[in-house]
Amino acid sequence: MGSFLSNSIIQPPGYEEPTVLAAETPFTVSEVEALYELFKKLSSSIFDDGLIHKEEFQIALFRDRNKRNFFAERIFDLFDLKGNGVIEFGEFVRSLAIFHPNAPVEDKITFAFKLYDLRQTGYIEREELKEMLQALLHEFDLVLSDDLVEIIVDKTFKEVDKNNDGRVDPEEWKEYVSKNPSLIMNMMTLPFLKDVPLAFPSFVESSGVEDH
Repeated sequence: MGSFLSNSIIQPPGYEEPTVLAAETPFTVSEVEALYELFKKLSSSIFDDGLIHKEEFQIALFRDRNKRNFFAERIFDLFDLKGNGVIEFGEFVRSLAIFHPNAPVEDKITFAFKLYDLRQTGYIEREELKEMLQALLHEFDLVLSDDLVEIIVDKTFKEVDKNNDGRVDPEEWKEYVSKNPSLIMNMMTLPFLKDVPLAFPSFVESSGVEDH
């Protein structure tokens, strides 16, 4: 029979078969199909071209295309694996897979490191940690004095930067996270991804493929 998606003559750029994506991620075929329906909705909210643009991504996450959001931009950049300014379907599924409860912890740790590595140097520097903290405080409308922010950054950085070279490398990050597992599990896990068809039931009504 094959997937109802497979019968489409024209697929958008970056489209990949659900069976292929299911084999490479924790998602089942029907879950990938549900994500495709979600992807189609997101990718046509402003530009109907089968690709998710930054404005569409920001609307999906924060319901506001005009207000610049630090986290939306960071996550968009990391989802945009090809670095071409848009998110294709394959990129969408593979990136979301990292947030799946059954995804390897190693993948979550690596993604979180990249999230903090704002300048893509392969290290997390003190200023990057400070920027992330300030963005987090802003996101939750929390106000701390500059002095208190500096104290928090200094304390955290001192805990992570074991060799005192003024920057955090991937191994130091991994060691720190292993001692603070809730940091990754809370930030890098979306429980509803464990059962996408239940989260988005109307998206999979026409699925004709058995799960693998």
